[in-house]
Amino acid sequence: MKENIFDILKNLNFTEYEAKAYLTLLEEAPLTGYAVAKNSGVPRSKIYEVLDSLAMRGDILVSPGNTPQYTPVPAKELIKNRRIKAERNFELAEKSLAEFESSANDRENIWNIMGRNEILDKVKACISKATKRILLEVWKEEFEELESELRQAANRGVNVTVIAYGEIVSDFANVYLHYMGDEITEEYGGRWIVISGDDSEVVAGIVSLGEDSRAAWTMHVGLVMPITEVMIHDLYLMEIMEKHRELLEESFGKNLVHLRRKFSIYPDFKKHYVK
Repeated sequence: MKENIFDILKNLNFTEYEAKAYLTLLEEAPLTGYAVAKNSGVPRSKIYEVLDSLAMRGDILVSPGNTPQYTPVPAKELIKNRRIKAERNFELAEKSLAEFESSANDRENIWNIMGRNEILDKVKACISKATKRILLEVWKEEFEELESELRQAANRGVNVTVIAYGEIVSDFANVYLHYMGDEITEEYGGRWIVISGDDSEVVAGIVSLGEDSRAAWTMHVGLVMPITEVMIHDLYLMEIMEKHRELLEESFGKNLVHLRRKFSIYPDFKKHYVK
């Protein structure tokens, strides 16, 4: 039983000698320093250093005199004091870390992320922070790995909108199936992912190259705003294609191929810079 109490006190930042001295005083007090040493097993050469430490921390009280007497702060009071101090430390840590984080995550930097798993971890962090809206452009393979975090976001009231490449079905998100997902995959030679969280941060990059996958994360408004708006314009186009596909394809070819040809610098549409 006593060994368990020693372990508990150690978790409350008592040293072994401090724990022995405090428990001895709980069992019998007041005691002189000599008596505490004798009853606790703390070496006499160390006992006054240990008692001074306990007294300075407020765990015991001292009655001064020619032969000082020591008595413990009652156990309930000790725990209450420790709890109050811990809560204050947590509040201070929370405030200090938030201030540090806000200065570290400023809106001027663009950060490079290497590796598919690392990119998806950052996307998950973005999802977990969102409180209003998530715009996500994604292929089915990556969506399946993000589905749990996206569902949790939707459950806490976040509007989740997905521009899907491949057959993605969801009961919690607004899903827009891109009208030419297979063609785009072939053109770019791989899959990318783009997420905008609360219109305030963006992760965007290639995720189909394994460890060679690359992405950027930023809160820089000069990138967040245009990338978010491009995603919104994709949604505009998909809404328009859904309602007026026949008319648009009559003017611009199947899947608007004439527009793609007009604005592509590659005759075969292949984006050769993606390796």
